[in-house]
Amino acid sequence: MQAIGVIPARFASTRFPGKPLKLIQNRPLIQWVVEGAKQSRLLSKILVATDHPEIFAVAERCGAAVVMTSPDLPTGSDRVFAATREMTADVIVNIQGDEPLIKGSIIDALVEPMLSDLTLPMATLGRPLRPGDLESPHTTKIALNRRGEALYFSRLPIPCSKLSIDALGQKGLCLNHIGLYAFRKSFLAEFCAHGPTPLELAEGLEQLRALYLGARIKVVEVDHLSVEVNVPDDVARVEAVLKKVGQ
Repeated sequence: MQAIGVIPARFASTRFPGKPLKLIQNRPLIQWVVEGAKQSRLLSKILVATDHPEIFAVAERCGAAVVMTSPDLPTGSDRVFAATREMTADVIVNIQGDEPLIKGSIIDALVEPMLSDLTLPMATLGRPLRPGDLESPHTTKIALNRRGEALYFSRLPIPCSKLSIDALGQKGLCLNHIGLYAFRKSFLAEFCAHGPTPLELAEGLEQLRALYLGARIKVVEVDHLSVEVNVPDDVARVEAVLKKVGQ
């Protein structure tokens, strides 16, 4: 079984143009992600998929293989598929290019169920809810079934419940989503060929396409401090976390 990790890195982010090149403690964001992904034991290759020559050059200097992709691709998953379409692999991992705190152990936790259950089309990650997560429109929540698979994703509070965050966690009902995905390559092809669905457009969450298509999504619970860089102000948040943990 072979797993390839792909980091989609688009230059023209609506909220933060040139984001992959933004310096965090004097290193470009894309470098943090590449170096974190390189710690993985289960990925046979790390690939950056980009639409910009400067990101290409920086990623190459970090030791990653790099593929140029069209700037017109609608989602990160489409960019991942375009980069790996002709490659031989069983599992393709979409490693978000805005996760500077990513670790190899987290990626391996995502890949493991794909290697142990060959019928599983897709997996993703979740972490326990923290105070404020359930109500925040900036965090995506996952409602789970008894097998730890996704029932639904939303930025709205789900489940809408009188239970506390602690109670929701203890009952295994809900996690905060971490946006990394492992795809069976055959399912990634189906996912991208179908195109956006009304459900994902309504929520602005591409993973809902997989549920719309009837796929199982295994959710692996991890205790990971995920801080995404979505807007310029997030850079200071990441640097504060790095300083706190001594990096």
